Amino acid sequence: MPSPRTIAAQLPSLAGRCGLAGLASVAFSFAVAAQGGTVAVTGDGTSSLPKPAVGDTATGGSTDPQGKGKNQKKKSPTAAAREAVGHDSTPPSSDQRAIAALVNDEPITGYEIEQRAMMLSGTNIQNQAKANFEAIIKNPKTSERLKALLQETVKANEGKSRDEIIAIFERRKKDFGMSLQKQAFESARNSALPAMKKQAVEELIDERLKMQEAKKQSVTIEDAEVDRIISGIAERNKMTVDQFAKQMGGTLDPIKSRIRATLSWNEVVRRRFGPLINVTNRDVDKLVAATSVAGNDDVELQVQRVKIAMPVKIDEKGVAERIQQADKLRSKFSGCQTTAAAATGVPGATFEDLGKRRPSTISEPTRTLLVNAADGEMLPPNVSEGAIELWVVCGRTVVKAVDEKRNQAEGELKQKEFELMAKRYLKDLREDAHIEYRINVGSR
Repeated sequence: MPSPRTIAAQLPSLAGRCGLAGLASVAFSFAVAAQGGTVAVTGDGTSSLPKPAVGDTATGGSTDPQGKGKNQKKKSPTAAAREAVGHDSTPPSSDQRAIAALVNDEPITGYEIEQRAMMLSGTNIQNQAKANFEAIIKNPKTSERLKALLQETVKANEGKSRDEIIAIFERRKKDFGMSLQKQAFESARNSALPAMKKQAVEELIDERLKMQEAKKQSVTIEDAEVDRIISGIAERNKMTVDQFAKQMGGTLDPIKSRIRATLSWNEVVRRRFGPLINVTNRDVDKLVAATSVAGNDDVELQVQRVKIAMPVKIDEKGVAERIQQADKLRSKFSGCQTTAAAATGVPGATFEDLGKRRPSTISEPTRTLLVNAADGEMLPPNVSEGAIELWVVCGRTVVKAVDEKRNQAEGELKQKEFELMAKRYLKDLREDAHIEYRINVGSR
């Protein structure tokens, strides 16, 4: 059996050839450390949640030389690092248990703020942790530490075979890599959390106010509804709910709280302001027309035009007179049935009933002005092709079966009104609430 010294002589390049290469491969698969999914809730109570980034959920064989754990699921590097940090099992510290803020005498703890900040800063932590890890493994000191680890392994296992020592070193190298991941993760988290905590505490204050108002109005969101949304997120990311929970840092409480508050608030605002949200056909027509592709309009405008020709000799005085005549004609306008009569007697004026025109056939800026005008409205005079023009919108009609498009436009307009009212409502609640900040979270 070769001596430990002989084995050490045979293995000096192992740390440099295999160790750093193995650690480097981990850096490029760094998963999300802690992240949040945002919830966008529409006015009718439906929800849409974007896919959160997810970590590596691939499976593969074990590197254990004894074959133990073969075909077990591999943990993503950051998930493993998170376990090393003890995120799931460490009890809250005294700072975390401390009350950071009071919202109408309802407390928000440091632990809640830290959890929410972790969720909000997920992508930032992921990118920074990866960069930190790459910097660590490129540091020459890391290579020296690996070589020292190899020498320690050889010295501590005198009398064992070369293959046994290599297997022991591989296990120690894996543990060493995990400690580097933990270091990179903690550094990234510590740098990202202070800024995120300020955002987190304000978001939690808003949620407290929303849930307090929901309680006043007896609005209740069933657990099954929240679980359905969570399951949908996990399913879209090809994970089980348990796997998704691990990706979220071991607990789904922060995202569940956010979803429940959003759905509750959505219902509160709907009950209070739903009857007040009013979208007119004119508003819908304007949006449909504005989003129509040229040559394929969905709206036709019934239009008239009065043209007042410029004098033969165009000068400042002559143009001013024509514009004055146009303004006078517009002041007398009282409806489409009077346009022709109003044009009578104006020098150089001609009346045209243009009938139905699609917006794309009319040049800008007149097109946009007509689309946004009310039926029976005469536009201000404008100069075009040697004449003063006065356009009139007498009506508009939908020329295609565009129910789906109109419904979509109506929904968009209602949602904008809904969000505006919700924002004002929440602002009023904050102004009336007693909010006490007990801890400067940005400094902790």
